[in-house]
Amino acid sequence: MAFHVKRVQEKAAATDGLRVLVDRLWPRGISKEKAKLDEWMKEIAPSTALRNWFMHDPAKWDEFLRRYHAELMKNPELVACLRKLGKGRKVTLLFATREERYNNAVALKGYLDT
Repeated sequence: MAFHVKRVQEKAAATDGLRVLVDRLWPRGISKEKAKLDEWMKEIAPSTALRNWFMHDPAKWDEFLRRYHAELMKNPELVACLRKLGKGRKVTLLFATREERYNNAVALKGYLDT
């Protein structure tokens, strides 16, 4: 299974495979039709407290990864569900922030790739 990341605002493509939104909040200004989601796994997103603490600050990235990965380890069923959805096909993890390097989808992909 191959995991990729992409902004939900970018146009959906056939090469995206399974499109999974991994943000806790619905992205502003995006209709469900435009998002073209297959799944919305808001429960796999970082906790609200962690998201509010991080605020996409690159200086907090390493600590964010540690904390978010710890949250994921406490919920192995969510990770297993996502892996099961992607078994044998490409999965695109969708995120809404403009920050393309320091976001939860990138952190989640890193966790899934290990």
